[in-house]
Amino acid sequence: MAVVAIDEKAIAQYGQWPWPRTRVAELVSLIADAKPAAMALDILFAEPDRYSPAAIEKVISLPPELAASLRRLDSSDAVLGRALKRVPTALAVAGLDQDDPQFAGAPAGPPFRFVGGAESSLRSYKGFLHNTREVDAGAASHGLVSVDFEGGIARRMQYVARVGVHGVAGLAPELVRLAVGGTLALHPAAGGLLELRFGDYRVPVQADGRAHVYFGRSDPSRFIQASDILSGRVDLAPLEGKLVLVGFTGLGLQDLAVTPLGESVPGVENHAQAAEAIVEERFLKRHDFAPRLEAAVLLAFGLALFWLAPRANALRSVSALAAGVVLIAGAAWLAFRQAGLLFDPVSPALGGMLVFGMMQVGSLAEAQRQRQQLREQAARMAGELDAAKRIQMGLLPDPREVFSDEARVSVAALLVPARTVGGDFYDCFMLDANRLFFVVADVSGKGLPASLFMASAKSVLKSAALTVEGSLGGVLARAQDEIQRENPESLFVTALAGILDLETGELEIANAGHEPVWIHPPGGKPVRFDAAGGPPLCVMDVFPYPTTRHALLPGEWILAISDGATEAMNTAREFFGAERLATSLGWIGEDAGAVAIVERVREDVKRFSGEAEPADDLTLFAIRWRGGARDPRQSNAVGSDAI
Repeated sequence: MAVVAIDEKAIAQYGQWPWPRTRVAELVSLIADAKPAAMALDILFAEPDRYSPAAIEKVISLPPELAASLRRLDSSDAVLGRALKRVPTALAVAGLDQDDPQFAGAPAGPPFRFVGGAESSLRSYKGFLHNTREVDAGAASHGLVSVDFEGGIARRMQYVARVGVHGVAGLAPELVRLAVGGTLALHPAAGGLLELRFGDYRVPVQADGRAHVYFGRSDPSRFIQASDILSGRVDLAPLEGKLVLVGFTGLGLQDLAVTPLGESVPGVENHAQAAEAIVEERFLKRHDFAPRLEAAVLLAFGLALFWLAPRANALRSVSALAAGVVLIAGAAWLAFRQAGLLFDPVSPALGGMLVFGMMQVGSLAEAQRQRQQLREQAARMAGELDAAKRIQMGLLPDPREVFSDEARVSVAALLVPARTVGGDFYDCFMLDANRLFFVVADVSGKGLPASLFMASAKSVLKSAALTVEGSLGGVLARAQDEIQRENPESLFVTALAGILDLETGELEIANAGHEPVWIHPPGGKPVRFDAAGGPPLCVMDVFPYPTTRHALLPGEWILAISDGATEAMNTAREFFGAERLATSLGWIGEDAGAVAIVERVREDVKRFSGEAEPADDLTLFAIRWRGGARDPRQSNAVGSDAI
């Protein structure tokens, strides 16, 4: 499989798109010289070429003899049509939900048979967008390029659909059919599926004509630059007998699609991967009984946990939950790998966790109840800013209470809103006996709207931290999904989350567009810890936030801040900046606790700002790790502070 890419290099060398059809015809002819098995163009030529001789004659005033000569020349569309006849070619067509008189009838193609009422549930288009007649005259057939995204992801592709009463195959299966020959037929199959048949191929599709594609990773080796072909810089002999797709990869031209693997690839590569999967017979199937089977697994798993949890201790209950989740996920993975069957292990696993959580983790229900109370209270007290401030500050944990009996760590926190209420917040709590979770975040905007959104975001982040298994970056990704659902004002949140293992000193950091954390090793200087991160929450629909790790030494401390520190301004409109912050932190003594760190930064920022009005909320969160070993003599020591 080869993809001929019309990319930025081709545009720079041969001019902006649309190119004259004669140049496209030249590209097609050069490909045809290599004798590929079949070719498909993921390009629509719906309008006549504006560079055709007759078209030029209409817009430029020319002598009558020259104008008449131009009218006698073949159009550029006709030249392209003749070039397409040199190799079996499928042209792209796009389904339309409205019938357009300009595109009456159905796309030209091979006979298409429906067997046993297979067409009853197919996706149906009233009309379609196709190419000019002169270009179409050179094509052997046509293929649909319409894709319905699911959650912004191209999970399935339309392998067959109806345009009016006529059947039309997708571009990928039609490209393969051109190479192997034969006609198209759609048959009913087991499990509520359909089979698209041509030649020796039996391609399973869903009842609506869409197919789950076995996507792989993007492969640069399958691409050939169109500019290299036109300039003769590439040997086209390897194209002999291959399938060739021509499409866009250049910026501003490509139609990017996110695959289930999380990659954003050009649409033409999606069609190429779909064609490769057909040729290699790597098919995925989701039978109509799959939802019922998943519901049965969920019911059985939930009942088993419901029976076991009251009769077993906590360790055995957690072990049973973990074993059940692993068993369900393993069975789904095995069905996928061995038979290409698609079953959803997430719903049964999450359902089991929900049952377990309802029985074992009362705190989760309590957190949900408090969040609901917060929403009701915020609605009743809208406009009462003083009350809103008390509510907002009351949401923030007091480290003296949270870590009152913890001698391994010293914690201090400070939040000073720029107005009565603000959008900054922090949170800290223990995930288990050894792991301390903390987050410092900043909602876009200031005042009451930001404070209301802050309340929701804080609760979602805490819920995600308590429920999401896996990496810290996964916690941010899950929190983004939940926050985005209730974000009518399109606000965004920068967040820096961390988990500190109080026994080992291992620190995990995940950053969503927030200020980097500062780290001060014993005997060293404070430095910015620029961990890999990503955009703020609610800026991009999907983003895999990375997690960075750092091993703390006993006595080492960290400071997380909001941009209210570095962007604090004085009356001369100068910023406090990272350099002044580094200097301020450098004067802090080796034995300073978390309270001293926070107080020093607060006083330096306040002294610098003077009488200037605060530009943004100020949040400081400091942790000093004393070491993992517990000393019995320190049993009464207080390991956390707050301001």
